[in-house]
Amino acid sequence: MEESLSRADASQYSPLTLAFVGDGVFDLVIRTMVTTAGGNRPVKKLHRDKAAIVNAHAQAQMAEVLQPYLTDEEKGIFRRGRNAHSVTVAKNQTVSDYRAATGLEAVCGWLYMTGQMKRLLELVEQGLDGMEESDAKGGDQSSQEG
Repeated sequence: MEESLSRADASQYSPLTLAFVGDGVFDLVIRTMVTTAGGNRPVKKLHRDKAAIVNAHAQAQMAEVLQPYLTDEEKGIFRRGRNAHSVTVAKNQTVSDYRAATGLEAVCGWLYMTGQMKRLLELVEQGLDGMEESDAKGGDQSSQEG
């Protein structure tokens, strides 16, 4: 992207528009990470690894992991995305996962549109690390509480 928007200008976009951009950006970031981490492998294996991360359930888990690391401004964008009423819901996903994933995508779109790629990559890496730690402990924390 040649020119970034100001934070105020980017914040004027609807949360679903930010999520639309963020969906593509998140997918590309994960595709790049999967490819560079795994080397030159068959595309089917690359796709399988990417699909394990780029889906509403995994993105909802990542959003939960990232909450303590988001700035107040990013939390506001996340809430707007999560609370936006979309006409569709991804098949085989819960409404709560889909909404949390939309919130995460809105943050990704906002960071991209404001030229904050370093911050975007930092959050994705933090989220992936947190998800791995959660998996190593035996699953997501929400199923262990209560």
